[in-house]
Amino acid sequence: MAKAERAAKNDTTARTYGTGRRKDAVARVWLKPGRGNITINGRDVTAYFARPVLRLIVNQPFMALDRTGAFDVVATVKGGGLSGQAGAVRHGISRALDAFSTEFHKTLRQGGFLTRDPRVVERKKYGKAKARRSFQFSKR
Repeated sequence: MAKAERAAKNDTTARTYGTGRRKDAVARVWLKPGRGNITINGRDVTAYFARPVLRLIVNQPFMALDRTGAFDVVATVKGGGLSGQAGAVRHGISRALDAFSTEFHKTLRQGGFLTRDPRVVERKKYGKAKARRSFQFSKR
């Protein structure tokens, strides 16, 4: 039995939506064809993610598809730290690209961009200094 062909999902303004998650961060991402402007929480990507590594993480899905500068991105992200937020925006961009065009799916899937990274911080346990570290032993 053949798999049903998925149709591209765009709203009335030709935008595509994707939700990205990483650690405690959740990103809502809207994507539309444009000049490559990326806005996160109302600020430019260079102002929001000052470290070049984080900007590289955000742009990875576009580089994998050779579409750098072809889409405008508007994202709102909450929770977590900057590293988790960058991963959440990357995941949201990937899901929005997947919804934008079905031809992107194979490349994004092989690159691992559509898989949500399940690693989260382990909770602290009672009787421990941290999640696993015990208090310092004192003989006397």
